[in-house]
Amino acid sequence: MGQAVFITGTDTGVGKTFFTCGLARLLRSYGYRVGVMKPAETGCVMRNGMLYPEDAWQLKEASACAVPIEKICPYPLPEPLAPSIAAERAGTRIDIDHLLAVFDEIKAAHDITLVEGAGGLMVPLLPSYTFADFVRVAKLPVIVVAANRLGAINHLLLTLEHASCKELRLLGYVLNRLSNEDSLAAETNREVLLGLTGVACLGELPFQGSGAALTDSFEAEIDFRTIDLWIGKT
Repeated sequence: MGQAVFITGTDTGVGKTFFTCGLARLLRSYGYRVGVMKPAETGCVMRNGMLYPEDAWQLKEASACAVPIEKICPYPLPEPLAPSIAAERAGTRIDIDHLLAVFDEIKAAHDITLVEGAGGLMVPLLPSYTFADFVRVAKLPVIVVAANRLGAINHLLLTLEHASCKELRLLGYVLNRLSNEDSLAAETNREVLLGLTGVACLGELPFQGSGAALTDSFEAEIDFRTIDLWIGKT
């Protein structure tokens, strides 16, 4: 059975899918069989009479994962809300046991499986069950993606602290630049964080532009050694 990692964010819209797709491509280039999963995706639009989980499809394409989209994303939901309330309003019941069974199936068929959350660790899948709870039960280590901008320090440290409180294993965090505007905060965040947390910074992603594909420089920007060493501990 392969390894797996959970990718979360400090907020919605910080670049989780962007990073996860880049990591999937990088892992493929190293010869790994890569599985992907997005347990629940909200804000899905209708296409050909079915809800279309865009992030999940991007993950599938980047990883070349042959698993059907219905398993990669078991719960596509229409409204852009937390999965718990989006599911309730859609008349859907999210079954955690089903999610765990699908996850185990995907993980068993791949060298490494990347599981992407929705929003942050404290976003609820059920009214009293968050993504952090899912991660703990699935025994997944965590990579945190943070928007590299003013406010990132507080948001990231709170996320790391919550992960620690939940006794989750942290592989590290990534700072993702969302704008090409000059930002002193973005230039100094990494240095400040080095003095505030012992969690490893896996790297900084430069601004790529809306909808841009990851460049060939992704491998140079991310400290893949930490991830590679962890994958080797099977």
